[in-house]
Amino acid sequence: MSRRLEARTAIIFGAGSVGPGWGNGKATAVTFARAGAHVVCVDAVEAAAAETVAIITAEGGSAEAAACDVLDSERVRALVDGVAEARGRIDVLHNNVGYAQMGGPIELTEADWHRAIDLNVTSCFITCKHVLPHMLKQGAGSITNVSSVAAIRWVGYPYVAYYAAKAAVNNFTQGLALQYARDGIRVNAIMPGLMNTPLIFQQISGQYADPAEMVRARDAACPMGRMGTAWDIANAALFLNSDEAAYITGISLAVDGGLTARAA
Repeated sequence: MSRRLEARTAIIFGAGSVGPGWGNGKATAVTFARAGAHVVCVDAVEAAAAETVAIITAEGGSAEAAACDVLDSERVRALVDGVAEARGRIDVLHNNVGYAQMGGPIELTEADWHRAIDLNVTSCFITCKHVLPHMLKQGAGSITNVSSVAAIRWVGYPYVAYYAAKAAVNNFTQGLALQYARDGIRVNAIMPGLMNTPLIFQQISGQYADPAEMVRARDAACPMGRMGTAWDIANAALFLNSDEAAYITGISLAVDGGLTARAA
């Protein structure tokens, strides 16, 4: 892999995996490190962040782990300021925290609704709030927010709060991109399609008779005949945060094997 992020500092929120295997944040952290970045792997679960760091350091990469509740603004501020002080700059912010709960307005409680909005959207607001001052000071930076194709269409599941939250992530991304375009800061979103990651076994498998049926159904629903992997998201994130994407900002990139290109 080319060293496209050589000597850069990247913070990834949601850098662990919720179960065995490769989640989007975990794969992205490893990919960034392979590309030469020092990666600050942040997760709500300390052991998950540490696992990602162990993989990176075993490969000879540079990384550190941090446990942080992404909705705790003061803790996020302290973490971000600490990284900036220690490393001298923050080049990349990657927001991978997300959450989906099944249900429409009838089934969901108001607390359920707020949790989905907070974990998907407010998390991005808080991290950007504290990272942007450092990027403005240095006159450069790149931010990627992980959204979903659920932001732009129905994907077969009744999770109305997730649809609303991810649509908000896309528009939040576009607004930031235009606000800071003349400051050397680029902001883009990635919209995963139907992916085969540990998260689906935790948050989506209950919609099917068993996990094997879920995998078969999701594979069949993809134009390519298979779900994507965490590495597909990681490679998109690497591109968007590299110099090759220097003239790309404000986009919401679908990484979905053609899912959203299909009319039905």
